[in-house]
Amino acid sequence: MSEDAPWRQQDKLLLSAKKTLSMFIGILPIIVGVILFTGLLIEILPAEVAAGWFGRNDLLDALIGAAAGSVSAGHPITSYLLCGELLTKGVSLVAVTAFLISWVTVGSIQLPAEALMLGWRFAIFRNLLCFMFSILIAVLTVVTLGLLG
Repeated sequence: MSEDAPWRQQDKLLLSAKKTLSMFIGILPIIVGVILFTGLLIEILPAEVAAGWFGRNDLLDALIGAAAGSVSAGHPITSYLLCGELLTKGVSLVAVTAFLISWVTVGSIQLPAEALMLGWRFAIFRNLLCFMFSILIAVLTVVTLGLLG
């Protein structure tokens, strides 16, 4: 077996770097748009307004929490602060848990960027699964905490 000459490996590395840079430049406008849209959503939706959406029943609260978390996006640290605020405003634990899980796992706002990188079918399927599991995990978390006392 013969190995590639060092100059050939450098050519491959340079070609890969050019392709990577080209792809990054192509998706940069989408990433900037996602970041700007996320910041806008966080500013126009204060915790007091969101707290008024909940309080009907656990399953509906989990569904609303997961839906709100799906269209919101941000860093996990931010979600902890926001969820703490929601809990102090009287939002149920199941709703806050569903919100938190979907905030981190579901990316409706990032869907175009994810689809560009991984394909529409994969992106939609992954987001739907994460949405459904965020509701299921939230309900199971609250049930488990209730059983444990």
